[in-house]
Amino acid sequence: MALSLRKVEETAPALVDLYKAAGVSLRKHGLSGERAAVYLVIDHSGSMRPYFKDGSVQALAERVLGLSANLDDDGRVPVVFFSTGIDAETEIALADHRGRIDRIVAGLGHMGRTGYHLAMDAVIDHYLDSGTTAPALVIFQTDGGPSNKLAAERYVCKAAELPLFWQFVGFGDPGSRQFEFLRRLDELSVPARRAVDNVGFFHAGQDPRRVPDQDLYDRLVGEFPAWLAAARARGILR
Repeated sequence: MALSLRKVEETAPALVDLYKAAGVSLRKHGLSGERAAVYLVIDHSGSMRPYFKDGSVQALAERVLGLSANLDDDGRVPVVFFSTGIDAETEIALADHRGRIDRIVAGLGHMGRTGYHLAMDAVIDHYLDSGTTAPALVIFQTDGGPSNKLAAERYVCKAAELPLFWQFVGFGDPGSRQFEFLRRLDELSVPARRAVDNVGFFHAGQDPRRVPDQDLYDRLVGEFPAWLAAARARGILR
């Protein structure tokens, strides 16, 4: 059940345009009326510093809130910050979204390396503990490949049996070799390596704030319908 436009207007008027843009993309991709838990995973490694400073991460968080309000009714998105380990497990909410990323980061310590698999594990635990039967759309932001590629790949394959879809979003130079791992991950064979294709990946570029809202939403949900169909066909989703 989505939040109503009126509820978004009352709780987060600054996000109304994002809510509407996300709704357009969902309708375009045949997802009207679909319910899903939305998660946000944020890279807190040292190289991410410029993206926190220029507001790119805050902007992504607000766009994800606008999407979530169309797919879920609690007005909140669970957020995992990761670097070498898990730096924070918290949430962003419609009613408290302004400057939320800066407030969270102000309380965090050292910005370490890029450990995908621990963040994936945290999302899986949160999802299983929540008791929901809805599918999950996990928006996983990063500016580079994982420090432990084998562990990250193992988690993706293992998580293919669960109702979670991992939509990776790359910040940075689209031509960087840092993203070769994510391109390979997006193409892991089915069913030899994983039950279904449970990964999407796209680049938001070096200035992610400049990606138009409609384009971003189209990319965030573009591969979700095919995964939903495959997961339902395999009995992963009821």
